[in-house]
Amino acid sequence: MKADFDGPVSLSVSEQKQALRARYLEARRALSAEARKAASLRVAETIAALPAFRDACTVMVYRALPEELDLQPLAEHPASAGKRFVYPCCVSSTEMAAMLPGAWRRGRFGIQEPDPLASEEIAPEAIDLVICPGVAFDEARNRLGHGAGYYDRFLARCGKATVFMAAFEAQRAPVLARTEEDVPMDRIITEKAVY
Repeated sequence: MKADFDGPVSLSVSEQKQALRARYLEARRALSAEARKAASLRVAETIAALPAFRDACTVMVYRALPEELDLQPLAEHPASAGKRFVYPCCVSSTEMAAMLPGAWRRGRFGIQEPDPLASEEIAPEAIDLVICPGVAFDEARNRLGHGAGYYDRFLARCGKATVFMAAFEAQRAPVLARTEEDVPMDRIITEKAVY
């Protein structure tokens, strides 16, 4: 199936992904702060009602960049009581770990992440649900990230976890180019739908 890309078909998958990133990052940036906040609240309500979230003890979420869908309303939701929330921390130029935060620091990409010196590392196998950010997705539940591969490498180690992506509907692409390393999502939740 042809990916959602208008450029020359001779482009590699990597080049197609780069072009798609530019398109969908712009679509995400075009949303107003009010629209992002309202969508974040709707997505939090939807996730909180899903059985995979209700049944999860350990949930991996992320700290949002200003233009990303914010999961903080989920962490504050009444359905989150008693759950252990862990966050990604870049521990090398290619790997991330899940940490139960004891303190925060500004990470490699300007993202708030747990300070590994003051936080507890949680084994990937101990995580019940991972909620990923991303740049774009399609209805086949393919996710396009920022291109560094941190999540795909980490998710390959999460043996029992259900994997969601939280996104704005504006990030939906007709079809995304993918490679063998790309991990498909179990569900993608937007302010309008669950895919």
